[in-house]
Amino acid sequence: MTALKLLVVEDDLASLELMTEVFISLKAEVRPVSDSEKAVGMVNEEKFDGIFLDLEMPNLNGFDLARLIRKSSWNKSTPIIIVTGREERDTMQQTFSLGATFFLQKPVDRQKLSVLFRTVSGGMLENRRRYTRVPLQTDVICTVGPRTIRGMTWNLSHGGMQVEVGGLQLKDKVRLSFRLPVSGVSLEAAGTVIWTKEDRQGIQFTNVSTQNEQSIRKFIAEVEK
Repeated sequence: MTALKLLVVEDDLASLELMTEVFISLKAEVRPVSDSEKAVGMVNEEKFDGIFLDLEMPNLNGFDLARLIRKSSWNKSTPIIIVTGREERDTMQQTFSLGATFFLQKPVDRQKLSVLFRTVSGGMLENRRRYTRVPLQTDVICTVGPRTIRGMTWNLSHGGMQVEVGGLQLKDKVRLSFRLPVSGVSLEAAGTVIWTKEDRQGIQFTNVSTQNEQSIRKFIAEVEK
């Protein structure tokens, strides 16, 4: 299993160094950042398994950064762990309403960080599995309103797929029909086009039956062996 990839955003260098050291010792891959504005570019360019976020930072505070993370295409569902010296109940409620997953009270130490990492790592791994993509090249039929368009799939995850289908536009609501190789299982799913680039499109599933979801999970697990 590849190490968990963590982004740690903290303007206090002593805390940043401590968190980086502890998480690396626990076999994580860590990207430490002291500039919250720099972190914006990172969350829009690469996928992380978890993001540790300080609230009190200059220029762009943790509340605003959390909002931007939840709007990013790469990390909108990535677990966010808030690390702060604030104790107010309103602060906790506000961070959770922004999509934070856990809340760690400062000051931090090695024991606190180790316990927190072990607590959240299971959820991070489960979230990663949802977005793990495996190669899949097979015919796909896309229905968009009255139109039926044929194309090719490129890869598949629990949460969606990449396809090459001419005529798909950003935010299109799509009905997908495709067949898994080897097993020959035919699947259908509803989705939304969340990005387009040259000849390829990214579709996020919005409705998949339990049976089809299980078939997708089984296929991905077999490919990953």
